[in-house]
Amino acid sequence: MKLNTKQTVLIGLSFASILAFWQFYDQVIPVILENHFGRSTSVTNAIMSIDNILAVFLLPIFGKLSDKTRTRMGRRTPYILFGTVAAVALMVVLAVLTEQSSFWGFFVFLMLLLVVMSVYRSPAVAYMPDVTPKPLRSKGNAVINLVGYIGGIFAMLAAQLFLKSDVLSDGTIEYHSFIPIFAAIAVFMLITVLITVFTLNENKIVREAGVSDSDPEEEKSGGKLDKDVFKSLVLILMSIFLWFTAYNGVTTSLSRYFESQFRIGAGESAIYVTVATAAAILSFVPLGMLSSRLGRKTTILLGIVLMTAGYAAMCFLNSVSLLIYVIFALVGVGWAAINVNSFPMVVEMCRSADVGKYTGYYYAFSMAAQIFTPLLSGLLIDNLNLGYRILFPYAVVFSVLSFVTMCLVRHGDSKPEKKKSLLEHFDVDAD
Repeated sequence: MKLNTKQTVLIGLSFASILAFWQFYDQVIPVILENHFGRSTSVTNAIMSIDNILAVFLLPIFGKLSDKTRTRMGRRTPYILFGTVAAVALMVVLAVLTEQSSFWGFFVFLMLLLVVMSVYRSPAVAYMPDVTPKPLRSKGNAVINLVGYIGGIFAMLAAQLFLKSDVLSDGTIEYHSFIPIFAAIAVFMLITVLITVFTLNENKIVREAGVSDSDPEEEKSGGKLDKDVFKSLVLILMSIFLWFTAYNGVTTSLSRYFESQFRIGAGESAIYVTVATAAAILSFVPLGMLSSRLGRKTTILLGIVLMTAGYAAMCFLNSVSLLIYVIFALVGVGWAAINVNSFPMVVEMCRSADVGKYTGYYYAFSMAAQIFTPLLSGLLIDNLNLGYRILFPYAVVFSVLSFVTMCLVRHGDSKPEKKKSLLEHFDVDAD
């Protein structure tokens, strides 16, 4: 049994489209709100958090709807195609409203855009498990993440190329037209999704994949999960919430942590995030292969150990050193180990007819953590006057808790295939 790498890469292009948008959203929309429209930081942060709130409710709903959809284009493709086209159209309107300095028009169409992105995110992510046998889903997810990061990298490069600005005499920054950056991201999103749609016939590849709806871990009546499997599902969703609480607690306040503790500006500290991202990208595929040997649960636990060790090490550093690069590289590898395997573990517990719904559950818990952690960490840092020194101990606590809950998970793992002969251990898919 081998992964169809070419097919998985083509599916991953729709994920690259999504990551390009969210990287653009995180980089550019706050600048427009705060710099162009003159909104306060608190108002900007509140608006920027709405996408997570919408995602908690909408991702499971549209994931489930796509499970029940039957069209000539397939289950997921209609959502991916028409969702992307609608998102691109709304981005064109947003670009025009930005140029016209119409804040309320911009706000209304931004909300519509966030809803549209929530409509097709779960179907896009659920596409890969639909056509990938369960034992290969960690490898498939590794490829999907690797291709997806192309979108994030494109958005970062596009921001550098197309988001031009001048520093005025009073020290403020004035940006040139935002239309080029909107156009670049919109074109990238449209092209990548059109490649996916027109090179893959979803119904055909689903039939050829022959991924069965039957699962020994489910009761046959009504497709309900067995009690023990349901317990494992709850535990892994709790684990997802906990490790996202730890990780996003750090990333949300990292630049301010370095300012406070090491007197390093945001531009300089961004290099450490880049190191973690690069380490994650380089380790996605090797970790997907490792999980097929060790199992998903073991690989995730090793990832949590790496991340916890990194958080703990940062607690004892009082000055900048080369060790920080090593720490963030380890954190990046640990984060990749978790991401490559956690989503496949969630969808392992369901029938293929329910993949979209369970994809929505996965993202709902990760998004809920991203709503929760800025509030709790902010309370500890500001309201309880613990300062930024509490940031990494905070991450250690939630990371350790995720290790405990993950240890209790008993289902959703992949069992390494037994080789018929010694030579099969050297068999590598060259597709």
